[in-house]
Amino acid sequence: MKPAHAVLLLLCFCLSFCESTSTSDTSQEDLVEKKCLTEKHTCLSCNKVFCQPWQKCIDGTCVCKLPYQCPKNGTRVCSVNGKSYPTYCQQKSFECLRPEAKFLKTGTCTGEEEFSVSLESEKGHSEGIVEVKLVDQDQKMFVCGKSWSITQANVACLDLGFPLGALDTQSRDRHINSTECLHVHCRGFETTLAECTFTKGLTSSSKGLAGVVCYTGSEVSPTNNSFQCVNGKHIPQKKACDGVNDCGDQSDELCCKECRGESFFCKSGVCIPKQYKCNGEVDCITGEDEIGCEGTGHPEIKGDLRMAQEETEMLTADMDAERKWIKSFFPKLSCGVKNSMHIRRKRVIGGKSAKVGDLPWQVAIKEGEKINCGGIYIGGCWILTAAHCVRISRIHRYQIWTSFTDLLRPDSQIAVQLVNQIIIHDKYNGATYQNDIALIEMKKHPRRKECVLPHSVPACVPWSPYLFQPNDKCIVSGWGREKDNQKVYSLKWGEVHLIANCSKFYPDRYFEKEMECAGTDDGSIDACKGDSGGPLVCKDANNVTYVWGVVSWGENCGNSEFPGVYTKVANYFDWISLHVGRSRISQHNV
Repeated sequence: MKPAHAVLLLLCFCLSFCESTSTSDTSQEDLVEKKCLTEKHTCLSCNKVFCQPWQKCIDGTCVCKLPYQCPKNGTRVCSVNGKSYPTYCQQKSFECLRPEAKFLKTGTCTGEEEFSVSLESEKGHSEGIVEVKLVDQDQKMFVCGKSWSITQANVACLDLGFPLGALDTQSRDRHINSTECLHVHCRGFETTLAECTFTKGLTSSSKGLAGVVCYTGSEVSPTNNSFQCVNGKHIPQKKACDGVNDCGDQSDELCCKECRGESFFCKSGVCIPKQYKCNGEVDCITGEDEIGCEGTGHPEIKGDLRMAQEETEMLTADMDAERKWIKSFFPKLSCGVKNSMHIRRKRVIGGKSAKVGDLPWQVAIKEGEKINCGGIYIGGCWILTAAHCVRISRIHRYQIWTSFTDLLRPDSQIAVQLVNQIIIHDKYNGATYQNDIALIEMKKHPRRKECVLPHSVPACVPWSPYLFQPNDKCIVSGWGREKDNQKVYSLKWGEVHLIANCSKFYPDRYFEKEMECAGTDDGSIDACKGDSGGPLVCKDANNVTYVWGVVSWGENCGNSEFPGVYTKVANYFDWISLHVGRSRISQHNV
């Protein structure tokens, strides 16, 4: 394991335990997706979650950004190593690479700061009442039990040197001279309580003071009713899929069929706390947690306001707000915009024709006088298509036609582009159609830095195979042949649904990681010969269109027993970004 990656695992309370078995041999409850568990997803799995602003997603894993890759704007902070950093993101990036650079406070280091967390205990070093000394305070203070949860407890135990976080939280009754205690608000990814937000509050006899039992492993024996986290920690089975990160590495919330209690279920199989719904930040990678929020207010903010009524003053900076602000500097992409097309029409085979603007990412690849394949505009000068559609030796013969719908009645908006280069996936197999994907770079105008396609809109490139699920409705389009092999002159499209377990249709020829199946129950909508290289696009909860598949192959067009097979684009995000530039196609996990 690389040192940088090991430090990243520390951010999720993983450490070396991440290589352990993800689930025990005992049966899991129906809420947990067993097949997903074998993938060992954690808070570092950017196929399931967003990376933090000081991380980037590479091959499905959040890894450390170099400090200079962080935004240059932000709040200056001081680290426990005595060094000042221009921004919080830079400090967290440095800590990601070298854990001795943990956050201490906002502002410039002066050499006199000290933050500490300790346990007042009569039962050993791993259990007790939590005491905290803030940087600008002379004395330690207890933490209020009312605001204390496993989220805060995990951070506190990590701060105390227990890499797997907390076993349990406790509210303790104890007579203290002061009527004041500290409320602490954490997000859960922090490596020290100093990063959390502290406010002064009043002690409550009903809630007591915050106590914790840190996880050592010796006090827990695996049972049939326990869930084994990816980091090796055991928690009660009933705590999996409840929206609460009990494991500390989030592995108990990433492989869920549904969620317990009032937690919110993301379509990607992730459970998040209910207060993350409509909190002004997209937490589900599929985006539905911020849908339908107008007029509802933000539950998290309302809860903070209610708590604020009991708190006298804020004692530390809000670094969670800083983290959200840093995200505003991520690339802003104009891709996959909502269009005016009604989604229910007939099939590509024999269906109605598309109008100009219906499919603004669709292009035609013209070779000589023929259009044998389609392609997908993904931004800049780049077109995505199938590898079997192009040959590098024929580059001079290809033209890219955009804003084109009808071969017999060409529209005045049509733009014709020449080809600068063709990049075929180096592992493309023409016999099996594995890795059937290619990139085409169009030639730039001599006096322009970029390709300008006035009436085209790029489709977004998906980074995660969990953005869309079986039975989701998507759209396929192209100039493919009719069912009777009759030539088609106009661009047609139809609605299909994603199909699971496609190996039953194509035994020994379907590769689940690289391929996607789509069709209809009766086979009435399908791609056919000539549609190759064209798009299978799906819309997320925000009506943003992603190119989910590239038309690749299939048998017996229009037969329900032989659905169309597409190259699964999400599997090639890193390959695509390597050639076109990550910032061009990614607005998340960059």
